[in-house]
Amino acid sequence: MKKEWAWLIGLSLCIIFVIPWSVIRWQKDEITNDVLIRVLMSNGEVVTLPLEEYLVGVVAAEMPAEFEIEALKAQAIAARTYAAKRLSQSKSIDVKYDVDTTVLTQAWLSDSEMKNKWGWLNYWRYHSKLQKGVSATRGMVLVSKGDYIDALYHSSSGRKPTERAEEVWSSAREYLQNVSSGEENPQRYVKTMTWTSQELFKKLAIKDSPRALTSGDFQVINRTAVGRAKRVRVLGKVYQTTQLRTLLGLASTDLEWVIQPDRLTITTYGNGHAVGMSQWGANDLAKKDQNVEGILAHYYPGTKLMKLGYME
Repeated sequence: MKKEWAWLIGLSLCIIFVIPWSVIRWQKDEITNDVLIRVLMSNGEVVTLPLEEYLVGVVAAEMPAEFEIEALKAQAIAARTYAAKRLSQSKSIDVKYDVDTTVLTQAWLSDSEMKNKWGWLNYWRYHSKLQKGVSATRGMVLVSKGDYIDALYHSSSGRKPTERAEEVWSSAREYLQNVSSGEENPQRYVKTMTWTSQELFKKLAIKDSPRALTSGDFQVINRTAVGRAKRVRVLGKVYQTTQLRTLLGLASTDLEWVIQPDRLTITTYGNGHAVGMSQWGANDLAKKDQNVEGILAHYYPGTKLMKLGYME
């Protein structure tokens, strides 16, 4: 009887300690063979990380962890494609890092930042979920005509379809077209901001003395094919609306406005540049049982899913 108890205790200890340790070691061995990416941290230090490990931090920063697993997989592939393109470009130029941790490249969270964001209990649940999404798509990237695509994404397209790349920036991408947002709630992001005449002059760095505003002080000159403002005239000066977004901190370029002598009020719909994958749309599509391949085909039409060379 004592021998049986000893055997059961030994087996339990093996399950509790040895097997998890073996899994962790196996995962670390897998990561060791991964491609490395140089990440510029907020303190100025450049840290080299395995690509797949880095992607967990990107998905944690860029997409809500509560999202459906198929949406998280789509985010992981988009983020991996972006990183792979950066890596391929950095080979031809002398740079000290490949990506940073901000939206200038891709946002990224460390383990400690994830714990602060979610709390300790949710950290284990969410980190495991994100790791699952990244691992399930390991090495998968989007390509077009033999090259990594510009896998752009944004939070929400709002009440309009996504934008073509050339409507927002200077060059076209045949896979970044007007497609339906996929979002079930087009009113998810509605934001209203107001500036006094004095604040508006200051925000736009206009040196003239502030004055009462008139109806002609804010005009949309032209719009994109789906109806977002493309160029606007504000206080006599013409701006690309993408530029105005930065100057005024607008959430999107789908806007309505009310101008009064003492103030300008702008209401925006959606969140982000509206090019490529809508993250909320991806989640809504996943809720309709759309898998990761279907989600990516919707937002990046004509592209192919392939594995990075090092994964073969």
